[in-house]
Amino acid sequence: MYIMELKTLYKFEKAVIMFLNSFDGWELEHSGDSKLCYDAIGKTPKGIKCIMEMKFRKKYYEDKMLEAEKLECMMKFDKDIVKIYFVSDPKGTYMYWLDGIEKKFKTIKKFCPKSSNWAQGRLKKDVYLLPESIASYVYKIN
Repeated sequence: MYIMELKTLYKFEKAVIMFLNSFDGWELEHSGDSKLCYDAIGKTPKGIKCIMEMKFRKKYYEDKMLEAEKLECMMKFDKDIVKIYFVSDPKGTYMYWLDGIEKKFKTIKKFCPKSSNWAQGRLKKDVYLLPESIASYVYKIN
């Protein structure tokens, strides 16, 4: 099983932040803390406060998996803060605006890596499977 090293993961997260800030007008800062339920905090190009969780997948899945625990944590933030889920995989990048998503989808149980502790093994977790069709932004790699 492949679990990205934290140092490498932070490089990917910072690269996405730099790209969005430089080319798309975002004002994001890296959280720098793997224990938080988000990886970046700041403002959207429209100046709206936001938090962003990021996932970098080595394998493509049509539905993008989001841990229910992460979503629940993000939803505890003020309703005026936009919650965003960014996913990158071999076929593209996807951004989901998460506000209200927990009302549209049900969780399922799925075996997931113990990535929160950077340890080997799997745990059964509640997750949401988000179809690509509901992503607010999709960039497909041909």
